[in-house]
Amino acid sequence: MKQSLQLRTSQHLALTPQLQQSIRLLQLSTLELRQELEQILSDNPLLERLDDPLDHSVRLLADGAISTGPTGAEVDPASAQNGATAEADTGFDTPDAQSAASDWSFDDVARTSKAPEDDDGRAQLGAHESTLREHLLEQANVSLRQQRDRALLELLIDALDDNGYLEESLDAIHARLPTELGIEPEDLSFALALLQSFEPAGVGARNPSECLALQIRRLPKAPFVTRRLALVIVEQHLVLFAQRDFGKLRKLLNCDDEDLREAQVLIRQCNPHPGAIFGSGSADYVVPDVIVSLGKNGWQVSLNHDVMPRLRVNALYANILKQDKGGGSMTSQLQEAKWLIKNMRQRFDTILRVAQAIVERQRNFFSHGAVAMRPLVLREIADTLNLHESTISRVTTQKYMLTPHGMFELKYFFGSHVATETGGEASSTAIRALIKQLIGAENQKTPLSDSKIADMLGEQGMVIARRTVAKYREALKIPPVNLRKSL
Repeated sequence: MKQSLQLRTSQHLALTPQLQQSIRLLQLSTLELRQELEQILSDNPLLERLDDPLDHSVRLLADGAISTGPTGAEVDPASAQNGATAEADTGFDTPDAQSAASDWSFDDVARTSKAPEDDDGRAQLGAHESTLREHLLEQANVSLRQQRDRALLELLIDALDDNGYLEESLDAIHARLPTELGIEPEDLSFALALLQSFEPAGVGARNPSECLALQIRRLPKAPFVTRRLALVIVEQHLVLFAQRDFGKLRKLLNCDDEDLREAQVLIRQCNPHPGAIFGSGSADYVVPDVIVSLGKNGWQVSLNHDVMPRLRVNALYANILKQDKGGGSMTSQLQEAKWLIKNMRQRFDTILRVAQAIVERQRNFFSHGAVAMRPLVLREIADTLNLHESTISRVTTQKYMLTPHGMFELKYFFGSHVATETGGEASSTAIRALIKQLIGAENQKTPLSDSKIADMLGEQGMVIARRTVAKYREALKIPPVNLRKSL
């Protein structure tokens, strides 16, 4: 074979950079979009945002004085006039903030202003939250004076886990101590007993049984008989109590239902994880992308303006670029800024269209709740909006809707269907809501089994198997029938 050159023509589809950016922005969540936008703003000087989160922050001038003027970039009057002229005469459609605002209906969104009587807009310093170790060390400093005993106590405190349990045995702790210190196992036992007397009650326990027992002994105003019965349960029969095998417990303890019920109430006052109250985990929250409210003409869908960044091309740089016919890298940055503004507008428009289509098909859900949810698939919305099914999947992923019934991800409104005896279809979301209602109204002494729930749904015309009921119940994080039984 010998080498040769050949010329061929062919057709193929290619994603332009603008289309790639549009797809990427569409699938980002609100938090990811903010991070992406901050990176783009730092890389592209021609792009600026009108809703700067640092608008009310204190800024220093070059001489060290505090700036009392606007927080935007300081320009002289001549430059400002040239910038205004550039904004009017450059011919670029993106520097016009008014046109971009009108497309996104920003006219009714006022810039946040700070009233004179308001508090300082700067972030306030929160109070220091002490950890479990700091809380225990404070009690140790008050209880002990000798440095040796305090060091042993600190050793045990450092060995506690986040829940306040001492997972390592005293023998293992004693084995890794240097022999020249002359520490006996009785010294560690004394330090552990002192640690278990600290607050919160139950700290320093080596297992859940010991943790509950420590708390029961310190419960105030507990009857002696009930306290003794509760101690026997947690120390000897905690597994049976957790499995709610009350019949076997009555036989082993030789007590009646009333005594067992009082002991159960006493045990439930205890916290099996005493150290968890000192956890430093912060609460996570979700910001909705769209908001659904009831208006005069029915359910109305609107975008959440708090998550919509207001962008524009810097008029001063645009004017300089117009006067400089050489182009260069700033020309490409200007084009990228225009693409970003257009793609951001397209992203929120698509989210709004998809949300409106979902609300139109799930009106019964917004009026009557989850039991009225109808089956819905992505293809149905895609065919209605003339979009691809993959586009609908990107829009509904990590996008949230605020409704009178709570906050839901857009994917929540899509689900499989179950056939009914009349030939219709019922949504799996509606079936899960019915299962939750049936279990919520059951008699706790004789809770409903999965088979019984399947029969009750069958009486309502929904053909569903027992294993399907069990799957939906587990998805709702509802325990099985034996763990829902009570005295």
